Amino acid sequence: METIAPSQASIFVIFGGTGDLNRRKLVPALYNLFLDDCMPSKFSIIGTGRSTLSDEEFRQKLLDGINKFSRSGKADPEKWKTFSSNIFYQVSHVSDTEAYKEFGKRIQRHEKEWNQKACVIYYMAVSPNFFPVIAENIAKSGLANDPEHCRIVVEKPFGNDLESSKSLNKLLTGIFTEEQIYRIDHYLGKETVQNIMAFRFANSLFEPLWNRNYIEHVQISVTEQLGVESRGDYYDNAGALRDMVQNHILQLLCLIAMEPPGSFSADEVRSRKVDVLRAMRKFTPEDIRHSAVRGQYAKGWIEGEEVVGYRQEDKVDPKSNTETFAAIKFFVDNWRWQGVPFYLRTGKRLHQSSSIVTIQFRDVPHYIFPPEAIESWQQNRLIISIQPEMSIRMQVQAKKPGLDMLLNTVEMVFDYKSSYTSYTPEAYETLLLDTMIGDQTLFMRGDQVEAAWELLMPILTTWANKKSMSFPNYSADSWGPELAEALIAKDGFHWFALPLNGKK
Repeated sequence: METIAPSQASIFVIFGGTGDLNRRKLVPALYNLFLDDCMPSKFSIIGTGRSTLSDEEFRQKLLDGINKFSRSGKADPEKWKTFSSNIFYQVSHVSDTEAYKEFGKRIQRHEKEWNQKACVIYYMAVSPNFFPVIAENIAKSGLANDPEHCRIVVEKPFGNDLESSKSLNKLLTGIFTEEQIYRIDHYLGKETVQNIMAFRFANSLFEPLWNRNYIEHVQISVTEQLGVESRGDYYDNAGALRDMVQNHILQLLCLIAMEPPGSFSADEVRSRKVDVLRAMRKFTPEDIRHSAVRGQYAKGWIEGEEVVGYRQEDKVDPKSNTETFAAIKFFVDNWRWQGVPFYLRTGKRLHQSSSIVTIQFRDVPHYIFPPEAIESWQQNRLIISIQPEMSIRMQVQAKKPGLDMLLNTVEMVFDYKSSYTSYTPEAYETLLLDTMIGDQTLFMRGDQVEAAWELLMPILTTWANKKSMSFPNYSADSWGPELAEALIAKDGFHWFALPLNGKK
């Protein structure tokens, strides 16, 4: 890995240190950065939690997580020994003010031992209702008094609606500067998501075509085969709009629709994303009826295994009105995109797990070929696959081999696996490294979060106040409710799914 390790010593204080996020994602990511020489020479990881554990017991739990979830496989004993010597555990509750004083003492001891100031990163890997308590106690304990050497990382969801988002922003910016706040969305750390900007702005070929004159419509599909698993209590208070659309999917839309930034600086890039959100057409009650579809999955079969419906899932209200599927048609009202529909869909218990952006170009203005030559004619498409495969495909028309002039669709494919022999870093590796070096490009700014909530609030309010009489309205292993097909079909289009492993 060519990235240069941060030069400044770093201390991570991870609230929720015994939780799944830390075990599955954060420490495996930090360990992989360590293996790739991308951690500073001086660092410390302090995990916190209510369980009574020794440092060694805590390290063993994290080692189990690395062995199970790290992309690099089981930890090398010697390298783990070196890495884990920098891991510590402190029993504490987020509301215990004395514990924060102990954090301060630990930080001072490390800085004295290292003979240098450290960048202290407070990571809130806990339930969102603890965010305000932690931030306020950090401030009360004097741990936020040095803005130059203090950062706070906030996991999603950032608020539950517009008002709670504004309230949390107000609280955090009353303690920290905007430059200290890292609102993390792991989707933005994915390699293919980052590549959207490179693909658009590093190639002169596409930018002249990237507008309403040449692009007919855009689709963004983030679909999952999984149900809510063990997250029923969280998901039943969130739903597909809050869980996926407000953050992940709108972020993808902003990357596709944004104007070219003047530079690659964090504020410049993020300002262009906010411009997109502010230009998006606001929803009226009539728009919601015609342009937004919700669904909830029923029981069915997934890959030969029978699965229950959403209302039968653990910790879900048997009469739940929560949507597990959403499909929405958006418009960006500006010069570049006026009149171009952006179709977004996401859902659980669908036929395929994938994240795909499809850009369909307008048809040729005049057909010069005879009818028999264009029986299988298809408009040009650019398909950006984020997962499970990472690829960019350009679908164009070409002549089939033979004596007759017959056209069919062929693909020009850039595939990460075949193009690069080096590994692809996990999203959290990229984002944690950016946090240490102070690069906020891939993190959401406060006004961006609020603009996303503001856009979706009319739909959220309408759906919450009007109980769906049709739930459940799609079966497991389908592509969602029929109305989602009608949403796009009435405009003359259809949802696109990338064939994977021979399936479509």
